[in-house]
Amino acid sequence: MTVTALSAAVSSFSGLRALAAATGWPEALSPLLPFTIDAYAMTATRVWLSGVTRSEHARHFARWNAIGAIGLSLVGNAAWHLIAAKVLTVSWPIVVAVGAVPPAVLGLLSHLAVLRGQDEQDEAVLPSTEVDDHQDETTDPDTELLEAARAADAAHQAQHGKPITRDALRKQLHVSTEKTSHVLRLLRALPEDVKQKS
Repeated sequence: MTVTALSAAVSSFSGLRALAAATGWPEALSPLLPFTIDAYAMTATRVWLSGVTRSEHARHFARWNAIGAIGLSLVGNAAWHLIAAKVLTVSWPIVVAVGAVPPAVLGLLSHLAVLRGQDEQDEAVLPSTEVDDHQDETTDPDTELLEAARAADAAHQAQHGKPITRDALRKQLHVSTEKTSHVLRLLRALPEDVKQKS
């Protein structure tokens, strides 16, 4: 397994570095293209498969990023081999596509980091909304959250003239994105006279 992994990594690195050089990257910077793609794939895969990642939204986003990074590496290596075999010429779309990889990866990984960070913050405050040993077990946390959401929505509509958004509601309730979506669905299902009741 080690030999296979090393040979695959070296081969992929070589192809992507050569592709970067062929599309105008300076020789000293051309290794950064394979480093960027490989680090992107490893980071996304780790967030996807890590037991620390508790948010389904972050895990889902990381999974598609990992698959996308592997696909990007496949396309990049295939493009280089086609260029090396003189089947494909280096045209401006290829140059633009290769040059767009670093900023695209930076944006995607920044978004993934924010999702994971929000997950950690939400998990830190989430237990306060859970039923604990000192709380009446007959109390429904959804009912309390729904009441808080109704009040937040009424205040938001009074101030902005439109229903509250999921992100604004999540900040008000201090719960996870998934929990906010659930409460928002319950809120939208309420009759208008109940939602507007003070």
